[in-house]
Amino acid sequence: MNSPRRVVTGLDAQGRSCITSDSPAEMVIWATAESPADNSGAEDTGGAMPSFPEAGTLFMFSDFPPGLVAPMHATNTIDYIVILSGECVLITETGETVLKAGDVFVDRGILHGWRNDGKETCRIVSVLCAAKPVGKGATVTGSMMG
Repeated sequence: MNSPRRVVTGLDAQGRSCITSDSPAEMVIWATAESPADNSGAEDTGGAMPSFPEAGTLFMFSDFPPGLVAPMHATNTIDYIVILSGECVLITETGETVLKAGDVFVDRGILHGWRNDGKETCRIVSVLCAAKPVGKGATVTGSMMG
């Protein structure tokens, strides 16, 4: 799949609103170090590799190819996720459910994993916001449910 187009706004040298970037996105579309965010400055905070926010936010996309099995994990974040295309199976410690294009998912920091049983890549877009730990706590990994 092609990377989504990323359009970022900001202020020009005269303090007027403008588009500061219009290009293909890398995995991390945008990140902030704190919340509320500091919108001043011109630093581009997008990039290739995510870092889970300790105080801020992370806006990213992920592609899960057919056959992918992502390990169980949890993060100290609340994640707002939209399934853009394809479908994937959300796995928790007590069961699983199929998420399809157009579905939304709120992950409240619980232990979970992903599996793509379909024939096409599943693309998700996520906004991760720092949160207090619950359950198993900070980022952990484990084996997939059988």
